[in-house]
Formats: sequence, C-alpha cells, structure tokens
Amino acid sequence: MSLYSKIVEKKEKISLVGLGYVGMPIAIAFARKVEVIGFDLNEKKIETYKAGIDPTNEVGDDVIKATTVEFTADETRLRDAKFHIVAVPTPVNSDHTPDLTPVEGASRIVGRNLTKGSIVVYESTVYPGVTEEICIPILEKESGLKCGVDFKVGYSPERINPGDKVHRLETIVKIVSGMDEESLEEIARVYELVVEAGVHRASCIKVAEAAKVIENSQRDINIAFMNELSIIFNKMNIDTKAVLEAAGTKWNFLKFYPGLVGGHCIGVDPYYLTYKAEDMGYHSQVILAGRRINDDMGKYVAENIVKSLIKANKNVNSARVAILGFTFKENCPDTRNTKVYDIVEELREYGIEPVVADPAADAAEAKQLYGIEFCDIDEIRDMDAVVVAVAHDCFADLTQSDIEKHFAEGKRVLVDIKGIYNREEYEAADYIYWRL
Repeated sequence: MSLYSKIVEKKEKISLVGLGYVGMPIAIAFARKVEVIGFDLNEKKIETYKAGIDPTNEVGDDVIKATTVEFTADETRLRDAKFHIVAVPTPVNSDHTPDLTPVEGASRIVGRNLTKGSIVVYESTVYPGVTEEICIPILEKESGLKCGVDFKVGYSPERINPGDKVHRLETIVKIVSGMDEESLEEIARVYELVVEAGVHRASCIKVAEAAKVIENSQRDINIAFMNELSIIFNKMNIDTKAVLEAAGTKWNFLKFYPGLVGGHCIGVDPYYLTYKAEDMGYHSQVILAGRRINDDMGKYVAENIVKSLIKANKNVNSARVAILGFTFKENCPDTRNTKVYDIVEELREYGIEPVVADPAADAAEAKQLYGIEFCDIDEIRDMDAVVVAVAHDCFADLTQSDIEKHFAEGKRVLVDIKGIYNREEYEAADYIYWRL
C-alpha cells in the first residue's frame, strides 16, 4: 500500500513543521481530509492556536477552533507522521546573503524524528540545490537513515499570498517535485487532496526551486521599474498613477504599480538567486539593479515628506508627522521586513520622531522587531503631515473629513504612498498632496 493510500485511510499522518503564515493554512487545509500534526518551536504560538486564536488572520479564529490539527511544540510527536512538510522562513542576513538557519534547524528536528518509509517535502523558498545539497545530508546525519533507500525527499514551493482571500492554497496551481518518479507521484497525489486547482509536476527538485525563486524576482523587477518611473515622473511633475492608468488601456501592458517592497518574499527571494549566481561566477545586473531601487524607496519617500513639509512652511525638525500603516502589505498583520520602518528611520535623521498607527498590524511583533509602539489612530491630532503608508481597507475607507481630524491648523501635507485617495479632491481642498 502506498504512503498516499495510508494517509487517506488515516493509517499514517502528515506533519507541518513551521506554523506561520504559510504552514498553518496548509495544516488546516490537510486536516479537513486527513490526520495532521502541526509542529512549531514557538510554544507561545502553539498555545495561541490551541486557544482557538489565529494571530495571522489567514483562516480566522472560528476555523482554528474547529480544526482537528494536533498543535504541538514537542518534536517527538513528529515520529507519528510519515509525510513531513517543512514550511519555515528563509530570510537574508544584513549583508543580503541567505540565512538558511531556519531550514537547517527544521531539517535537524525532522531528521532526529524521521522513520523509515517517510517523505520530507520542503516548501521554504531557497536557491536551486539547497534541498539536495544541504537539507538531505542533515536529514541523513540526524536520522542515520539513507535518502532514496529509507526515506525520500521532494520540494513544493509555497504560493500562499498573505492577506489574500482569493488566491489561496486551494485555488493556486501547486508545483510539486520529487527525487524520483515514485516520490513525485506520491507527493503530487497528497497535494491533490487539498489543491483544487491541481498540481504541476516539475521535472526535478532544482527546477521547482528555481521556479519559485524567479516568481518573486520577476515581480520585484517589475515593481522596481514602476518605482523608477515614479522617480522620473515626479521630477517632471507628472502624476505616475495617471500615466499608468493611460498606459494600462493597452491589452498587453503589465499592470504593476510603484510601492514599498518588503515582506519575507519579494524583498528577499531575489537575493537567494543572485547569491547562487555569484557563487557560480555570474554577477547579476538586472535583478540587483531592481533590488537597489526597491531597497531605497523608503528613503526616497522620507525625502519627499521633508520636501513637502518645507513647501508647507513647516519647521522640519519640529514637525509632527503621523504614519498610518506599518505592515509590509495591506490587510495583513505581518510586519517582518516592512519598508515602512525605513521611512521612520530616515525621518529620524531629520529630527522627526513620527507617531505610528496600524490597527491591522501585530503590535507585539512590531515592538519586538523594531521597538515601535503603535498609538490609537483616534488619538492622532495636530499633525503637520499624515503619511498613509499601507493601503489597508480601514484606511481606504477614510473620508476627507476623517483625514482632516488628524491635522493642526495651517497647511496640511498628505502623503498617500499607494495612491488610494483622489488627488484632485485633496489638492482642491488646499492640501499638499504627494504619492509615488
């Protein structure tokens, strides 16, 4: 009997190693069909899930309460599973080199608890070669088992889009790969249990790894182009959004927009690819150029906030500035690698200490990672400038009268980074309005 059949008949279990924005929704989805063990090193996170609370807002508290996932911080419980899915983050170091510490640590944990006949599938974004050249040796060393004989390995890159209620695990075609035909088929059939959109069988693990890392690199480059256009058009006193709306009427124009590129995917994954390229003797030109533009956008926005304050005849180093939104993207509580913090840091260089409000963000995470304490948006008053940094629905719904409440008397500066408000309306009301 195949491992897939044993899982379907609930004679074997699936484990999820890493229960963040990616791993937790996967665990929930599989638990509707089969028995699932959800493991994470963070005991506090496990207790939160056991209490029926979803801090990620990806599936909701009611779903967490109703799920049959066995949440645990006890790694030995992994021995009760035969199909392991590793979904841990793969960040970069301060010098933009890959930080494989999480995936290596997860491999050691899985290896220590690996049993014969198991399959281990990695979902973490990596450069081509990591699964076979780094992860497999760790699994073998920790388990004392032989890959290809006692256990098998595959790779199936995550495509979950945090905060997106349309493009979910079930509705996005899943790339799957295995170390051989047998493992590929088993892995594909297991994922087909939950992925309604179907799976794409990649020819090998490295192809699947490469496919994932270029997905976000492509988006990064396209957004960098939009950001560069924004810089150019700003110098020409041309509204970038209006230009893109006009150009977007052509059938084959790619509808990307300028913005802050942060988070743990688009702002990180290209560095994995360029790192491996440089290791092979090739220095990336296009990819790294895009990265440099996007990494500098926080500073660029801050500079234009200051220019707008000067236009408004405000004393810069005593200016009162509020920033609405701190997460790396809209309608998502995740603040990891948020480029809004770059704006905060750059404003501090001008002697400005902005106040920050974000009702959608994980306040504890922001405090831990950045030392930022949020204020209540209703308490923001007497500001010289308001910066709407993230297009949360709760901000998009604000009316002009709602915005006005935050300002002091005199000229008002509104920086609408994502262009969610009507420019003409605010300029007609004598605002100094600026957007990318």
